[in-house]
Amino acid sequence: MVEGHVTISNLEKVYESGDERTKAIDDLSLEVPSGQFLSVVGPSGCGKSTLLYLIAGFLEESTGTIAVDDQPIDGPGTDRGVVFQDYALFPWRTVMGNVTYGLEQDGVPKEQRRATAQEFIDMMDLDGFEDKYPKELSGGMKQRVALARTLAYDPKILLMDEPFGALDQPLRELLQDHLLEIWGDLGKTVIFITHDVEEAVYLSERVMVMTRHPGTKKTTVDIDVDRTQPREDIILSDEYTDVKNQVWQSLREETQPEAQL
Repeated sequence: MVEGHVTISNLEKVYESGDERTKAIDDLSLEVPSGQFLSVVGPSGCGKSTLLYLIAGFLEESTGTIAVDDQPIDGPGTDRGVVFQDYALFPWRTVMGNVTYGLEQDGVPKEQRRATAQEFIDMMDLDGFEDKYPKELSGGMKQRVALARTLAYDPKILLMDEPFGALDQPLRELLQDHLLEIWGDLGKTVIFITHDVEEAVYLSERVMVMTRHPGTKKTTVDIDVDRTQPREDIILSDEYTDVKNQVWQSLREETQPEAQL
C-alpha cells in the first residue's frame, strides 16, 4: 500500500469554555491521496490552522474521524511532521542538535542520527552551519533547519502552517522553489496552510477553499500547471492565471459583507 493517504470524514471541532461553545470546523470531509500537495486557503478565522492541528493530533476532534492509511489517528505521531511559521527551534541546540532531535527521541544511535541529519542539512544547503545556534541564523535559514528537522525522521505527511508567511518576497519565492524540489524528490504528502492565493496555486496540485467561520470545505480546485518551466513562465501562463482567478473568486465570495449575512 502506498503510504500517506489522509481521509477526513464529517469532522467537527467545537471549543468549549464554561458555558460557551464555539464551532471552529463544521462537517468537513476530505481525501488527500498519498503524495499529493494540497494547499488550504480560507478567510481569516475559518479554522485552517485548527484543521492542521487536528490532523497533526495536537487537538482532538469533537465528532468525525481523521485517518492516515485507514488507521484513525490517536494523538501526534512520527508519521506526520509539522512545520510552523515561527520555526519552533530549540535556541539552546545547534543546527545539528535541532535536526537530530526527533531521531534522538526515537532512540536512533548517535552516529546514525548524525549521518541522517547531515543528509538533510546538506539538502537544505546548510552545510557549514552545523554548529551555529538559531540566534546566528537568518529567518530563511531557521525555516530550512525546521524543515530539515521534520524531514529527518521521515514522516509520511508534511503539515505546514504558513511556513513562509514571515519572510520577505524574494526569500519566500526561493524557499517555495526549494520545497517543490524536495517534494519532487521525496514524494511525500503535503498539506500546506496559506492565506496567499498565488502561493497556493504555484505550489499545489490541488487547493481546498474553506468557507468563513465555522469552516468547512467550500470547493477543491485541481491545478494542472507544467512545473518544469521557470517560475516566470509559470506565473505568466494562461493556465496559472485562470486557476488563480478561480481560487481567488471562490475565496472572495467568503469575505464579502453579504457572505456574513
